[in-house]
Amino acid sequence: MRACTQQDYRARILAVLQHIHGHLDHALSLAELARLAHFSPYHFHRVFHGMVGESVMELVRRLRMERAAHRLRHGHDPVTHIAFEAGYEAHESFTRAFRAMFGESPSAFRGGVTPLVCKCVPSGVHYQADGQVQDFVTMDTGGTTMEVEVRTLPPMHVAYVRHVGPYTTCKAAWDKLCGWAGPRGLLGPQTRCLGICYDDPEATPPDQIRYDACVTVDPTCQGGGEVGVQDIPGGEYAVALHRGSYSNLHRTWKQFLGEWLPASGRELGDAPSFELYCNDPHTTPEQDLLVEIYVPLGS
Repeated sequence: MRACTQQDYRARILAVLQHIHGHLDHALSLAELARLAHFSPYHFHRVFHGMVGESVMELVRRLRMERAAHRLRHGHDPVTHIAFEAGYEAHESFTRAFRAMFGESPSAFRGGVTPLVCKCVPSGVHYQADGQVQDFVTMDTGGTTMEVEVRTLPPMHVAYVRHVGPYTTCKAAWDKLCGWAGPRGLLGPQTRCLGICYDDPEATPPDQIRYDACVTVDPTCQGGGEVGVQDIPGGEYAVALHRGSYSNLHRTWKQFLGEWLPASGRELGDAPSFELYCNDPHTTPEQDLLVEIYVPLGS
C-alpha cells in the first residue's frame, strides 16, 4: 500500500510538471494545478514544494529561462522577443536574470558553449524542446527520518484575527487578538495559540497572503470587530514537531509533506493545516522554540 501510494503521489506531481512544461505561456493558477493533481488547494503548494524542491512559480520562472536559453542558442529571434516570451517586458531585467542564472549575458550566451540548463536543480526537471518531462528526483532534505504521530483531535472553536500580507508581518494580528482576548480572561493556561497559513508566498502576491492568528475559546464565545470565530474540524491529523527558529519552519514543512507524507500510505484531508505554538516566543530562546505542525488526514 505504501509503495503504491508513493508512486501515486509521484504520478500526480509528474502530471502537474508535464502540464506546466506544456503551458509555459499561460497563467498557471495553484487552484487549477491542485485540481489536476487531485490535492486540496490547502495542501497542494506544500506537497509540490516538498517533493520537487522548488515552488511552482520558481519552477515556471526557471523553465521559461531555460527555454529562452534554448531559443537563443538554436534560433534567430531578437533578444527582446525572447525576453518577452520569458515573461520580461524590459530587456535590462531579462539580462540581469539571465546572467544570474547562466553567468553571462544573453548575447554572449547566443554564440557560446555554456550548457542550456541550470545546474544544481533539486528535481532534475529541465526544459525539453520536445515538450516531454520524463520523471523527477524526489526532494531530499538530507535530514534524519522525521518522527510523526497520528492523533485524533476533537473540533476546536477559535477566535481569530485575519492578517493579509507577508507572513513575516503577522505580529499586528497577534497584538490585536491578544489585546481583545486578554481583558476578557480568555488567555489562560489551557489556551492554545494556532496559526493557519493559507497561501504560498512564492505564488501569491505579498498583499494577498492570508494568515489567521487563532486562540482556542469556549464554544459559546462570540467575536466582535476585527475578531472572528471559526471551527477547526476534528478528526485524524498527522503531527510533526519543529524545533528552533520560526524562520526555518519552511524546512520542516518540506520534509513533512515532501518525504513523510508520500511514504505514509495516507491521503490528505480537505481542511487547512495549522501550526500550534507550544511556547512563548517573547520569553523562549529562539533555539528552544517548539511548533507542532498539524496536517489533516483523509479517511
